[in-house]
Amino acid sequence: MFFLAPATLGFVVFYIWPTLRGAYLSFTEYSLLEAPKFNGLDNYERMIHDSFFWNALGVTLEYVVINIGVQTVLAVAIAMVMYRLTRSITVRAAILLPYLVANVVVALVWYWMLDFQVGIVNQGLTWLGIDPIAFFGDSNWAIPTIAGINVWRHMGYTALLVFAGLQTIPSYVYEAAEVDGAGEMKTFWRITLPLLRPVLVMVLVVTMIGSFQIFDTVAVTTQGGPINSTRVIYYYIFERAFTRFDFGYASAMAMVLFAILAIVSLLQLRLLRAKESDLA
Repeated sequence: MFFLAPATLGFVVFYIWPTLRGAYLSFTEYSLLEAPKFNGLDNYERMIHDSFFWNALGVTLEYVVINIGVQTVLAVAIAMVMYRLTRSITVRAAILLPYLVANVVVALVWYWMLDFQVGIVNQGLTWLGIDPIAFFGDSNWAIPTIAGINVWRHMGYTALLVFAGLQTIPSYVYEAAEVDGAGEMKTFWRITLPLLRPVLVMVLVVTMIGSFQIFDTVAVTTQGGPINSTRVIYYYIFERAFTRFDFGYASAMAMVLFAILAIVSLLQLRLLRAKESDLA
């Protein structure tokens, strides 16, 4: 118990107390200029009629779908290539390298590379005879571009998690499939994916929670534009709290986001049977 005390204290101070404090503030009208005033469910009722909140939630869901879908597929593909062709530590380090770079640095580098006028990507498109694309200035491109940046940063880490899961699958399972005449694709769909389910569930839950918390890339590149097309829920909460000093309403939105993440995570764990294994 003595050795657990520092970690427990840190957990209470930096996680439990802020959560309880945020829950309390969500039922108040509060700014830095005056003490919190209890207003019941007014903030939650206000949220129902706030079109900006629903737009932010819709934009966030769009980002989550793109990010999780593309990242998971690429991560599984990379992990399979590493598992089948090479298990070099150097290759693993190279794949993990983007994840070790800070979010803000990654966002800035891609922001410059994708700049409409001087970005190297658009310079290359022009050289190929293709019109430049306003990756961050076009509402149709902005969210997919932000999702692509974060997929590039995180897919190596996700691939290593999947790769670790692949190494837990006994070799005799593949040997039996080979004896039965199963091809690569059939083996992947009938053996690899089912036996990877516990790892994939963990990856999906972690990726989903991280995707809902997207903030850095938006803050560095688009600041919610163009025309609110990238104003994700985290950025909207930040604006309400630290730009308009509407801490009560921002806390209410944060609590709703917390509830959404908890419900979706539990549903994923339940529906995908995270605690069960197909390996008999």
